[in-house]
Amino acid sequence: MSRTWFITGASSGFGLAMTRQLLERGDRVAATARRPERLAELSARHGDLLWTAELDVTDTARMRSVVDQAFGELARIDVVISNAGYGSFGAAEELIDRAIDHQIATNLVAPIQLTRAVLPHLRAQGGGRIVQLSSAGGQAAFPGGNLYHATKWGIEGFLESVMLEVAPFGIGITLIEPGVARTAFGTSLDVAPAMEAYAETVVGQSRTFIESPGGITAAGPGDPDKIAEAIIGSVDVVPAPRRVTLGSDAYQFVHDSLSGRLAELESAKDLAFSTDVDA
Repeated sequence: MSRTWFITGASSGFGLAMTRQLLERGDRVAATARRPERLAELSARHGDLLWTAELDVTDTARMRSVVDQAFGELARIDVVISNAGYGSFGAAEELIDRAIDHQIATNLVAPIQLTRAVLPHLRAQGGGRIVQLSSAGGQAAFPGGNLYHATKWGIEGFLESVMLEVAPFGIGITLIEPGVARTAFGTSLDVAPAMEAYAETVVGQSRTFIESPGGITAAGPGDPDKIAEAIIGSVDVVPAPRRVTLGSDAYQFVHDSLSGRLAELESAKDLAFSTDVDA
């Protein structure tokens, strides 16, 4: 069964891999990107199957307009994939205000506003699926990734609540949590200016690795095409899985993080219960 998909950040990384795979199997794709001209070759090859629009997801008014236009022209969109995003690195006090604002605007506010923009359309058509690109970093945290983690943990909390709100309308939502994959993510990191105080800490050690040729993703275990295929395949699962973890590293990171948090919770059980009102 062919579907129509709406994808943000479709000109690179997982977004481009998914767009290619979907077009090759005959699905229709509404592909948005800051530089849609990068999709010219696919457009020439696949014709009307590919609908494109320029979109910087931090421009909320423009995003609402593009969403309305896509649903209006394509009549029905079955799957919305919120993929656009990027990473940042730096100890908390190394970060600069502008970088903080832009990371949150791109990775957290934009997916929230995209969800708000598409929900009326999905309700009107009787259902659909929203797929949000999160990260293993939405469940686990590492030094220097504080701001990136804040956005990913934030969008996971937002959507886990929205899942419950929209289930009665036949709308499913899935969070995708990949590990480190061999995309350009590592070379496009926004790296904060270094402070000497952190040079000998784990942040300084990580900075050396991150700033090496290819960055953190050059030797990552994740295959972008396999990850894209798995994301697409998740839409066939009913009911929609709340989370899909992809990559051996992602599995281990998330497993260790959840196990540690559960152990801490259990160790404080008596204290938690002791603060209830006396019977």
